[in-house]
Amino acid sequence: MLRAVLARAIPLSSASYGFPKPLSPLLRIGGPRLATSSGDPIAYGGIGGEDDPFSFPDHYHKQLPPDAARGVDAVVAAAEATGSNAADAARALDGCGAEASEPLVVAALSRLRNSCAAAHAAFRWAAAQPGYAPGRRACHSMLAILAKHRRFDAARALLDEMRRASTASPAAVLLLIRRHCAARDVAGAVAAFRALPSFGFDTGVTEFHGLLSALCRYKNVQDAEHLLISCEKEFPFETKSFNIVLNGWCNIVCSLREAKRFWSSMERKGIDRDVVSYGSMISCFSKARSLDSVMKLFNRMNEAGVAPDRKVYNAIVFALAKGRCVKEAKMLVRTMEEKQVAPDTATFNSLIGPLCKARQVQEAMEMFDAMLERGLSPSVRTFHALLNVARNSTEVFDLLDKMKQLQCEPEMDTYIMLIRKFCRWRQHESVEKLWSAMPANGLSPDRSAYIVLIHGLFLNGRLEEAAKYYEEMKSKGFSPEKKTEEMISGLA
Repeated sequence: MLRAVLARAIPLSSASYGFPKPLSPLLRIGGPRLATSSGDPIAYGGIGGEDDPFSFPDHYHKQLPPDAARGVDAVVAAAEATGSNAADAARALDGCGAEASEPLVVAALSRLRNSCAAAHAAFRWAAAQPGYAPGRRACHSMLAILAKHRRFDAARALLDEMRRASTASPAAVLLLIRRHCAARDVAGAVAAFRALPSFGFDTGVTEFHGLLSALCRYKNVQDAEHLLISCEKEFPFETKSFNIVLNGWCNIVCSLREAKRFWSSMERKGIDRDVVSYGSMISCFSKARSLDSVMKLFNRMNEAGVAPDRKVYNAIVFALAKGRCVKEAKMLVRTMEEKQVAPDTATFNSLIGPLCKARQVQEAMEMFDAMLERGLSPSVRTFHALLNVARNSTEVFDLLDKMKQLQCEPEMDTYIMLIRKFCRWRQHESVEKLWSAMPANGLSPDRSAYIVLIHGLFLNGRLEEAAKYYEEMKSKGFSPEKKTEEMISGLA
């Protein structure tokens, strides 16, 4: 039955074995570079992603002039050395010898983003310096840190300052809305949305979509659906609004039952279902490991005259590869190219990820090579899949060297995963090597990194070092997990 459905969905004249070569030089994407997307093969993106002003360029400080880079180091050292004591931090920063500027403040906040107290002290110090007033980028960075750490009163106070300085923007308010949603504070998110006019901004359809996206992103999908239905008069029904909620049920909550219910309600209300709608449902069936349903819906989509886009193809490639239909997945990539839909990094991640999970490492590496042949840049997600199946430290560091060569910088999650792996292998020298590499790559260990390291050291019998890093974590203002606290207190 499944083979018949596959044959309808992937009618290829060239049932070639092995992975096809690129059909045309026009489909190549240039030389190796850092992929800008996560390469997520499942989440039907484009709805509610983070805005540029709030991204933190971990390697931004490397582009600074030497004097400014030294100033960043001095500011970070002074802010971190005093823990959460604001008065001590202010005195240390006054004596650090750095001169405040927008690039310096943005780079320092990027380094300090996991320590709210230190970041706030550095920002306040900079704002008090003669000849410098925080610009929009610095304010957005500070707002992002305060909101991430749920310091909502301080965030709203900063937003008021930004309004008075004419540096506020709808995106800044949207960030606050997102963080309220992350804290499951739906009332706070809606209140921030309704406060947009007080900052001189409209509460139009775009802003409403932003609110729905934020609610769904943090699993408040039922609240988003209720808001969508109850605001029909203010924001008339349209496909995009429904797609945001459908994506929430399909890819955030991952409830096939709720997704089917909402899909049917779209039909009953006369809402047109477009390529994004089909893409969300296909990815939901894929996550439910219902390959037969994936392919049937793909065929229905074609019969309805809705042309698949790259994201739909990627979701189906992922479903096929996960269902051990690797040959068919490769053939579908060939179909994409024949239809002039160029495969991207996410397409190859859709193959590499499932192959790695199935421990078909050789085939995964062949896909990796095929990706490079097409001039596509692997993303961090690509390397995470390969690092996860690395069998020894040599393979791990070879892959890290490859990341560096391709200008794909490790993230905090990369280090956390590898520290956990090396602790499991009892290779403490490799753990130290990774931990010391983080600051060199512009990363400051966060709470999760400390907890993983402390637990790894404890389980390896390195009790004094575990206690040392526990104290260091607390000095940076990170609250320990109850389990970690009990574990360390047992050493006394």
